[in-house]
Amino acid sequence: MTATSRLTLSLALALVLCVPLANAQPERGREAAPARPGAGRPAAHGQHYPGPSRYHAVNPPKGWNNRPTTVNRTKYQHNFQAPRTFRIGPYVRPPGWVAHHWVYGQILPPAYWAAEYLIGDYWLFGLQVPPAGYEWVRDDDDAILVNTTTGEILQVDYGVFA
Repeated sequence: MTATSRLTLSLALALVLCVPLANAQPERGREAAPARPGAGRPAAHGQHYPGPSRYHAVNPPKGWNNRPTTVNRTKYQHNFQAPRTFRIGPYVRPPGWVAHHWVYGQILPPAYWAAEYLIGDYWLFGLQVPPAGYEWVRDDDDAILVNTTTGEILQVDYGVFA
C-alpha cells in the first residue's frame, strides 16, 4: 500500500469515527443539564416574571350600555380627529362602494350598517356611549356614529383605526 493510499484511508477512517460525535444531540424533550447550577448562563437580574398564562377577556366598564334616551344633537354634531389610533385588522368596504370622507349630517348607506361594520365594544376605542337608536360603525380608518333608522351621521371620529 502506498503512502497516499494509507493517508487517504486514515482520513476516511477519522471522518467516519468523528462525524457521529459531532452530530450527537440530546433526545427530544430532554436537554443536557449543565455541569453545575447556573453554568453557561448569565446571572439573573431583577425578579422572575412568568408572563401571561392565557387570554383574559376585557370586561366592559360599568355603565357601558346605559344609553341616553334623548339625544342632545349639539353635543354630538362634530367631526373629530382621534387622539389615538388602534390596529384591529384589515377593513373591507361593502361591495360596490368606494372610499368616501363622511361628515356629520350626511346619510350613510345601509350597506355600512351590516353586522360586520358595527363597533360593539366602542369603549375599547375611546368612543362615547351612543344614544338609543344610534350605533358606531367602522368605515376604513374612521368611526361613525349613525342613526340606525334613518342613516343620518351624528358624529365622525377620523383616524381611530389604522
